[in-house]
Amino acid sequence: MSTMNSVGRPTTPNAVSEKPATLTGARGLLQDEALIFEVGRWDVTGVDLPAPATDGSDLGDLVRRDPIGLPGLSEPEAMRHYVRLSQKNHAIDLALYPLGSCTMKHNPRLNEKMARLPGFSDIHPLQPQSTVQGALALMDQLAHWLTTLTGMPAVALSPKAGAHGELCGLMAIRAAHEASGQHEARRKVLVPTSAHGTNPATAAFVGYSVVEVAQTDDGRVDVADLAAKLGPDVAAIMVTNPNTCGLFERDILEISRLTHEAGAYFYCDGANFNAIVGRVRPGDLGVDAMHINLHKTFSTPHGGGGPGAGPVVLSEALAPFAPAPWVVSDADGFKLIERAEDEAAQAFGRLCAFQGQMGMYVRALSYMMSHGSDGLRQVAEDAVLNANYIKARLQDLMSPAFPDGPCMHEALFDDEWLKGTEITTLDFAKAMIDEGFHPMTMYFPLVVHGAMLIEPTETESKAELDRFIEAMRALAQAAKAGDADRFKGAPFHAPMRRLDETRAARSPVLRWSAPEGSNAA
Repeated sequence: MSTMNSVGRPTTPNAVSEKPATLTGARGLLQDEALIFEVGRWDVTGVDLPAPATDGSDLGDLVRRDPIGLPGLSEPEAMRHYVRLSQKNHAIDLALYPLGSCTMKHNPRLNEKMARLPGFSDIHPLQPQSTVQGALALMDQLAHWLTTLTGMPAVALSPKAGAHGELCGLMAIRAAHEASGQHEARRKVLVPTSAHGTNPATAAFVGYSVVEVAQTDDGRVDVADLAAKLGPDVAAIMVTNPNTCGLFERDILEISRLTHEAGAYFYCDGANFNAIVGRVRPGDLGVDAMHINLHKTFSTPHGGGGPGAGPVVLSEALAPFAPAPWVVSDADGFKLIERAEDEAAQAFGRLCAFQGQMGMYVRALSYMMSHGSDGLRQVAEDAVLNANYIKARLQDLMSPAFPDGPCMHEALFDDEWLKGTEITTLDFAKAMIDEGFHPMTMYFPLVVHGAMLIEPTETESKAELDRFIEAMRALAQAAKAGDADRFKGAPFHAPMRRLDETRAARSPVLRWSAPEGSNAA
């Protein structure tokens, strides 16, 4: 018997299980698609390549002796293959992408147009600096606005992502302690329990031992525990603000004061800077080093391992130890300081081969300039407003992990509300796929049991937020009504049904093998 769902459309409980499978494997416009090795033919190709002018003898033992093993497809076959694959993925251009602590927001096409301009997209890092003055000028302007927005006097542009920025900041801190003769004594880094996993990993990579700092019942750093663990053996603390529970650290000034009194440095994980950009300057909070994920705060296509960029802003105490290269200007134009000499004499070295991710610099500056100062302030305001709207609309059905007071840029729920239903956070997330939404971040942060971390970002409209909220409310009501079948077997409508994720992680099949008796090379 059909009923009406919360958004007014007819629905039949568990309707998918009652429908026969299609004869082709396709479902409407969602085409079934095999692996490209199974689609292609091994004796033909849709591309004609001229014979090479040389025989490759100069390659010695590197000359290929066997067929390359790539399938041959015509142009329409190749195009259809990748379009069909794209239809199997969620995308920010398709719907809201509620991953918490990832800031999966809309990427303005203006940024992409700017990044593709000649002089930005086609330059080489080894070109003479006189031929890339425009690019260096852009880097200098980006550095200016990053230091202005953060209230910090210096910035290292070259780190390639957030974790790389953490490495840069801790190496600058280590260099500062080495310069003062305290490095051997200061071998500990304090990290809260709710920190991003890269924080303790980075500290250990740099050679420090990691000491965990407790969290209070309201989801913030336990200042008393921090004070008890600070001492002459501590090199730095690493605190995310706003933190991974989606909350602003109210005691941030006291945390900074205690840290500096102990002779340690304050590293701030700036992954969530989009929640305070234009509203709060980390330098005013006593931060000594902070990375900024340009791809999160200032937008760029996100995922697939890149592109990313994690510039690190530094306090006056750490600025002399920033890694090369630096952009400087004089009467002759812009140039890069690339060696540890003169004003860079104390630089801890070089973090990567060249100057960083040029395309990211262009996208970030384009985003800043198109928003302006008032627009960047609104970025933070809208990010916080959207997250609190979701929290307010769902808290009567789901259980907020920290119900007292507002959140910042993300709403965090636990699984208390699912007790007695036999439905888990994972089951609920899989059912979201059937409703057309990518699941929120699950089971993170680890300090919250069955965590469901939702970050709507600032680029979602109220209409899209309402569409997402109504789907979440309908699923929550179904869970509480005992409709376990809807969740335990989900997703029903996705291209692939629920997988054995543990087996897939532990025993992945990474290489395709041709079936026996086939003509595959």
